[in-house]
Amino acid sequence: MKTFLSGVHPIQSALENDAENVTQLWVAENKRNPRIDKLVEKAKALGLVVTSATPSALDRMTGSRKHQGIAAEYEAQEAASENDLFDMITNTEGPLLLLVLDGVTDPHNLGACLRTAEGAGVHAVIAPRDKSASLTPTARKVASGAAETLPFVQVTNLSRTLQMLKDAGVWITGTSDKATQTLYDIDFKGSSAIVMGAEGAGVRRLTEEACDFLISIPMAGSVSSLNVSVATGVVLYEAVRQRQL
Repeated sequence: MKTFLSGVHPIQSALENDAENVTQLWVAENKRNPRIDKLVEKAKALGLVVTSATPSALDRMTGSRKHQGIAAEYEAQEAASENDLFDMITNTEGPLLLLVLDGVTDPHNLGACLRTAEGAGVHAVIAPRDKSASLTPTARKVASGAAETLPFVQVTNLSRTLQMLKDAGVWITGTSDKATQTLYDIDFKGSSAIVMGAEGAGVRRLTEEACDFLISIPMAGSVSSLNVSVATGVVLYEAVRQRQL
């Protein structure tokens, strides 16, 4: 699937981790700086065509003015499937850490969750195929390179996938306003899948019923909840903290 990457970090990540799928680079005529010059040098060393473009052409190409003066044509891999996920589970040594996004529709939030998940050492991010954000150019840019290195699995039936994970020994922990426990009450040291709900609606009923544990994030102020990408970071890094003890 052909798409465009924009911004220094996503393109740097693609050139370092998936260069064979980068086909061409465009650089704004008036936006040269040392960071972009390094990417241009690397792209030319890889045999890629580098073309000058006007800022307005990059705007049209990427669908945004936040391209930082650089864009790349990228042959993106299709999202992984349930079968790919099962293969990964059976071939991964040590406890798994998975992130499940139940209906997150904002590509900015998806990108931010991917970036945090990659930093936390998550093995894969799982989301329903329908009514969820996909890896759009916006999501890839916000992910800042994580979309090119972290497996993103889209599944047709999330409840069935969660049951498959449970059968494989993965404990499922979902965030919910119905929870009687907080994230600090759960042991994340074993194989764990952390389920975060959609913006506003939260985790769906069937997904909630498939969870082994329901947790909340303690809130000390007057705000009742956190943005899903912020909440994802809070929960994931509690799991990271426990796993480093």
